[in-house]
Amino acid sequence: MSTSIGAMEERIRAWALELGFGDCRIAAAGEAAHAAEFRAWLDEGRHATMEWMERAPERRCDPREVLDGCRSVICLAMNYFPGDVPDTEGHPGGYRVARYAWNDDYHDLIGGRLREMVGRLSTLGGAHKPYVDTGPVLERDFASASGLGWNGKSTMQIHRRLGTWFFLAEILTTLELRPDPPSADHCGKCTRCIDACPTRAITAPHRLDARHCISYLTIEHKGSIPEELREAVGDRIYGCDDCLDACPWNRFAVRSRELAFQARERVFRHRLRDFLDLDDAGFRELFARSPIKRIRRGRFLRNVCVALGNTGGAGDLPALERACADADPLVAEHAAWAVRRIRARGVA
Repeated sequence: MSTSIGAMEERIRAWALELGFGDCRIAAAGEAAHAAEFRAWLDEGRHATMEWMERAPERRCDPREVLDGCRSVICLAMNYFPGDVPDTEGHPGGYRVARYAWNDDYHDLIGGRLREMVGRLSTLGGAHKPYVDTGPVLERDFASASGLGWNGKSTMQIHRRLGTWFFLAEILTTLELRPDPPSADHCGKCTRCIDACPTRAITAPHRLDARHCISYLTIEHKGSIPEELREAVGDRIYGCDDCLDACPWNRFAVRSRELAFQARERVFRHRLRDFLDLDDAGFRELFARSPIKRIRRGRFLRNVCVALGNTGGAGDLPALERACADADPLVAEHAAWAVRRIRARGVA
C-alpha cells in the first residue's frame, strides 16, 4: 500500500500508543553515536563476565549489520513505574527488589506488543526485526538520537515525562522513515545518580564499571559476590534502583497502567529467611513468569544470604544454619558468611 512520508510516521506512533507504549520516536539507521566508547569499554573489561556483549560488536554498533537494508530504528518506551513501595498487605520489609522485577517478566509482555506492532508495520511493506533488551542494539544511543529521552550520567535513559522508570524496545526496519530530532541533555550539573551509587560503580559521568554494580552482582554475575562488596549490597536481593531513584526527573513519573508491573503479593509477603526454605520446584513455582526466575534458585538464595548477613538477627540463624548445608555450594558459602556476620554483631 502507498502511504506518504509523514502520514506513515504518524500512523506508526498511533499504533504504538494503542498498544500501550508511552512514547514512540524514530532514528535513522547508522553507526551508534558511542560505538567507539562501547568498544573501549569492552577492551577495558568493564562488562565483567557478560561475554555475550563481546560477540560481534560490529553488529551491536550498527543495525545495518543486523538487518540487511535497515534504514530506520523505531524506538519505543513503556512505563513500568509500580509506585514507591510494594502495594501489598503484610509486606514484612527487610529487603528490596528492583521495581522492574516486582511482577511479570517485561520481555514477555513487551515482546507480545512488539509482535502486534510488527504485524501492523507489515501492512506498510518492508522487513522488520523487533527487540526488547535481547538483540545486538545499542538501544540508548538510538533512543537519544530519536529524541526518546537522553542518556543520563548513570548511563540510564531519562525521559521528560517518564523519568527513569521505563523500558526501551526497538524495531529495526527497512522502511525509510523521517527521523525525529534528538533530545538535548537535561542533566546539567546534577550528579545525584553518581553520588547515590552504593558501590561507586559509576566511575565518572556516563561511565559504569559493571564489576561493581549491584544490579550486575545480584543478577548477571554467576559466582560468589566479592566479600568486599557484600556489605554495600545491603538489603537488595535482586537488582538496585538507587541511581534511578535519585534522579530528579522522576517527579514527573506516574504509575504505570499495566497491571503486570504492579507488585506480586505472593512474593512480598515472604520474610527474607522464608526464601531459604525454597527448593528448586518451589522457587520455579513462586517466580513463574517473573524476571527473577532466570537467575535460578542458587543465585537468588546467594543474594538472600548476603542481605541476611547485612540485616538479619538471631531469629534468622536457624534458617541460615540449615542453608550452610545446602547442596548448592554457592548458597552454602554465602549462608556461612551471613552466620558469621550476624554472630559478630553480638545478636546471638
